[in-house]
Amino acid sequence: MSLFDTYIAVDWSGGNGHSERPRKDAIWACKHGSEPVYLRNRQVAEEWLAEVFEAELNAGRRTAAGFDFPFGYPAGFAEHLTGSEDALALWDWFELRVEDSPKANNRYELAERINATLPDRGPFWGHPHQHSYEALTPKKEGISYKRFAEFRHVEKLATGTKSCWQLSYNGSVGSQVIMGLPVLNRLRKKFGAKVWPFEVLDSPLALIEIWPSLDKLDLSTDAIKDAAQVRAVAAQMERMDRDQTLAQALAAGEGSGAEGWILGVEALPKPPVFKDDCFALPPGVDWMPVDDALAKLDAALTCVAMPERVSHAEASGRIVAGEVIARRSNPPAANAAVDGYGFAHASTGEGDQVLPLVQGRAAAGAAYGGAVPAGAAIRILTGAVIPDGVDTVVLEEDCSVTATHVAFRGPVKRGANTRRAGEDVEAGAAVFAPGHVLRPQDVGLLAALGVGRVEVFSRLRVGVISTGDELVSPGADAPPDRTYDANRPMLLELVCAWGFEAVDLGHVPDDRAALKARLDKGAGRCDVILTSGGASAGDEDHVSALLREAGSLQAWRIALKPGRPLVLALWDGVPVFGLPGNPVAAFVCALIFARPACLKLAGARFVAPQGFEVPAAFEKRKKPGRREYLRARMGPEGVEVFASEGSGRISGLSWSEGLVELPDGAVDVRRGDPVRFLPYRSFGL
Repeated sequence: MSLFDTYIAVDWSGGNGHSERPRKDAIWACKHGSEPVYLRNRQVAEEWLAEVFEAELNAGRRTAAGFDFPFGYPAGFAEHLTGSEDALALWDWFELRVEDSPKANNRYELAERINATLPDRGPFWGHPHQHSYEALTPKKEGISYKRFAEFRHVEKLATGTKSCWQLSYNGSVGSQVIMGLPVLNRLRKKFGAKVWPFEVLDSPLALIEIWPSLDKLDLSTDAIKDAAQVRAVAAQMERMDRDQTLAQALAAGEGSGAEGWILGVEALPKPPVFKDDCFALPPGVDWMPVDDALAKLDAALTCVAMPERVSHAEASGRIVAGEVIARRSNPPAANAAVDGYGFAHASTGEGDQVLPLVQGRAAAGAAYGGAVPAGAAIRILTGAVIPDGVDTVVLEEDCSVTATHVAFRGPVKRGANTRRAGEDVEAGAAVFAPGHVLRPQDVGLLAALGVGRVEVFSRLRVGVISTGDELVSPGADAPPDRTYDANRPMLLELVCAWGFEAVDLGHVPDDRAALKARLDKGAGRCDVILTSGGASAGDEDHVSALLREAGSLQAWRIALKPGRPLVLALWDGVPVFGLPGNPVAAFVCALIFARPACLKLAGARFVAPQGFEVPAAFEKRKKPGRREYLRARMGPEGVEVFASEGSGRISGLSWSEGLVELPDGAVDVRRGDPVRFLPYRSFGL
């Protein structure tokens, strides 16, 4: 049985109105079985839609109306404006504030007002150059997407989509959204329509997000592409319903939250659900060696990031999700390694060689069109495809040349100065395996092999919370009994340096209810949460107390210095790392434990930092029982360590270039003894 009786597709516009003569880049609509209709502005479009909806409802026909602009924004935006992560509350918000007429609207002014509520530039951008806005830039340069993502999750799966933050120029989806949501909201309330995927479609009228460019459609039916698109999409919706695939496509959008979904995009796979006891220690374990703790983390965690496809230009720093295969060989054909003269080796021998030159030459990007006869030679330049009849090249510096002949001394080695096809990488070869973190040089290889898009994991969203009544924001006036919040900015920058998406969840005082609310918020926005402070068992250690109440806390007492207590827990299925409050201990624990764990969650391998044996330029006697990490840097006589080991001496982190790792057992370090040095670069910094 079909879900609907009537299918309507609408191609929207965010600009001002147009003339009555049908034209492209305007509003077009089509009801399946009827001719496309040109609607010169949004006011006319709203009237037409209202008439059609009313007629269909009065006739008892169930109607699906598709509109080609996003119904929601990236996660967090609705809550920022409305206080609720409810897409329809955002529809109400825009309806109250958007001013629209056929010749003018306030979309740029409204976007500027929204931008002004945020500390960074953006997220909206784009406006005509004849206007000037203080908080709205004409171009994308300098826009920050730390607070809200540039694209919704569904757009990362649909190649070629534009961002809902773009207000001007080709593909100005942002203007379509701002100017379209108020219209749909009025129609929704007037006719009792339900909006997919935010609501159950239990009304005769459903509003659905579409994207005509998702599939290859037959657009040869109409002279104007927009008209052909709405005709084709309306027919496609009817065909999907008749084939019983429309229900599956609608189900794919379930769980997308306030971001919404595009009809026809396949659903994302669900991340694994961690068990509440995934961090539990074996019975009888008290103090845990560092290596055992790392092994336990590695075994407990698995990837939670979702695969998506990005262009090679966006791939640097991303983690490969599917095996990358070379589309073609590198080099794609045999070519010359030097500037010189090419010939068939069989035509030459020992002693002086003189060969006639053929007309023309072979150059990179300009292959020789014919074959070189046996006994003849051709001028050939570096990178040029080897012509037929040539298998050897002699360097031009080893030749004497006239207008008609080339002379050189033999013998010349067969195949000299040539590169065979696929000498570097052959077509079809596996280039990168899942888990590999792509670097700039890898992007160059992808481009050379013709790999335009690559499957990677979405960026891991790492939330950071700092806790404690004693903390104040940097820059504020603070009495001596208050401490500036250093951990949260430090951890947020660490997260960014590791290639993840940092989510600032703010500072929470010693208030258990406030902390619970913040963890609830973080679990809805993040894949993993880092907290600092409150991880011990004192009166004001609310992090550990609250997580213990939730029933999933595991307090690992790790045999290391600095940073013994490491709280591990799950909050609504999201891993939480409770780091120490002292900055040095928080930093060291983040490097040693949080980084490899986050890499595993993000789809990469659980990696250990690369260390180097270097001579000690210090002396140190250490008792057995704990592994120690000393702030260190290289000096003229070897590796030096910071003067103090106090975990509150944060200046030592800036002074240092890495960590000296001292083993679990007793050690007596003398100057010149080899010690293990871990540069910060080994931790991705």
